[in-house]
Amino acid sequence: MGDSSSEDAEPQFLMHEAGDTVAVAVQNVDPGTASGAVLSSGERRQLPVSERIPLGHKFAVAAVAEGAPVIEYGFRVGTALQPIAAGEHVHVHNLGSSRWQTSRVG
Repeated sequence: MGDSSSEDAEPQFLMHEAGDTVAVAVQNVDPGTASGAVLSSGERRQLPVSERIPLGHKFAVAAVAEGAPVIEYGFRVGTALQPIAAGEHVHVHNLGSSRWQTSRVG
């Protein structure tokens, strides 16, 4: 997971549930390895980020296939419009909204 200094640092991203496929940047995140946490468990994670992720935007925590659900808060929030690589920015260019589809996943 990393040394204690990265564990104590302010998180760069948050995941709401352990099974989410996206994380949310809680500060601007530059490419490289980002430190964050899972809100439901408090677990700390280190994840790769392949491009700059603006504050409040999502990035994929693992690869998401085209047509696959994008999960946040344990719910399907959208569908991948194209393959999304781990660490890639997830936004309107590659995510179709599931705003009114609120079934819990898992």
